[in-house]
Amino acid sequence: MNDSFHVTDPRALKAVAHPLRVRLLGALRSQGPATATELAAMFGESSGSTSYHLRQLAKYGFVEEDSEQRDRRERRWRAVHAYTSWSNLELAGTPEGREAVAFMRRRQLELLRSGVEAFDRDSASFGPEWIEAAGMSDDIARLTPASVATLYARVSAMVKELEEHDKDAPDTERVSVFVSAHPVRGYVG
Repeated sequence: MNDSFHVTDPRALKAVAHPLRVRLLGALRSQGPATATELAAMFGESSGSTSYHLRQLAKYGFVEEDSEQRDRRERRWRAVHAYTSWSNLELAGTPEGREAVAFMRRRQLELLRSGVEAFDRDSASFGPEWIEAAGMSDDIARLTPASVATLYARVSAMVKELEEHDKDAPDTERVSVFVSAHPVRGYVG
């Protein structure tokens, strides 16, 4: 799987911004290849619906047929890239692009919320070290746009470095790491 897919076409971002498609892509990225039928069962959809949406994701380069099919009767799909990125400024040039970017931001917030809620429900099953380590923090800092870009790059590099460091540790878990930086004016709270 390639590292990142940089979307420049608002139609491609709009295609992946569909609520079911973004979930299908997320499942293929996090859980590996699957059939339309397996994904349909996971999301309570019909296999016809998931099959259609997988073909749409393939049309824009987000997924492809998995080269390692278990048998000739099934059609397994896999994510092509680990991440999707885009330029907010570039896509802000059209109403379609602005709408897709706004949807993707809301979707990221939904994922953050659902992940936090799932951890809260199941925290006892993770043990005291994870209960202590898991959490959130926030800061208000005066930064330039260039410094915010540097912040994202450094956090991403650090996550990859720590993932490599921990790859053989027995107590690893998949961890959701969110970084969000937006300018604010006035009181935030």
